Amino acid sequence: MKKKILALIPTRLNSKRLPAKALLPINGLPLIIHVYNRSLLSKKLNKVIICCDDKKIFDICKKYDANVMMTSKSHLNGTDRICEAYSKLKTKYDLVVDIQGDEPLIDPNHIDRVINYHLKNIHTDIILPHLNVRPSNNSNIVKLVTNKNDEVVYISRANLPFEFNKKNMFLKKHLSIISFQPNSLLKFGKSKISQLELIEDIELLRAINIGLKIKTINLNGDSFSVDVIDDYKKAQKKIKRDKYFKIYKQKYN
Repeated sequence: MKKKILALIPTRLNSKRLPAKALLPINGLPLIIHVYNRSLLSKKLNKVIICCDDKKIFDICKKYDANVMMTSKSHLNGTDRICEAYSKLKTKYDLVVDIQGDEPLIDPNHIDRVINYHLKNIHTDIILPHLNVRPSNNSNIVKLVTNKNDEVVYISRANLPFEFNKKNMFLKKHLSIISFQPNSLLKFGKSKISQLELIEDIELLRAINIGLKIKTINLNGDSFSVDVIDDYKKAQKKIKRDKYFKIYKQKYN
């Protein structure tokens, strides 16, 4: 039987480092609409819903005929936001994929690869993919530490593993497509915020704290979130040459 797979895109208006970034225009379309349309290009997803916290985003989504759901303004992170959204749905799914609402150049093929990997590792609670990147002093880049079985043992904004005895050629950058077993997502949502989560401001440290099993898969390519103004400028330049943008922009001509 074919698996039913849902994508939920969490977004909020009052983002800390770049306020209202969900609505920033990138080549004529709001950032969040880029994320939505690129998710629709996935071959594995049955449904895509934007989960927002403000009527301004809600109205923009409706303007562009995007599926959207209002969620609480009180959520501190995207995972709790999609947990609320999923708990409200009558239809149940085999996997729930969290696609971060601030990656306007997200690769639909990456979404499908994460889903395929989770289907092959169906008893794993969470799949958290990564890209290999050169070490840098950018705390906006979240890095994974893994064991020999590709299980995530820690997540940090610091450059880990620490270069004490040997240089790191590459670090594992957290990619913002996260696949959940639905029950694991709900368990996460019911759990208390962990101390490590508060320190690092990385919500998936809560998942590690409560014993959820996270595995990772290495993906190739270039993907980044729009966290600060330089990221926004970079996205504006790259979208002009992007092959996926050429596909969905035709809808709005």
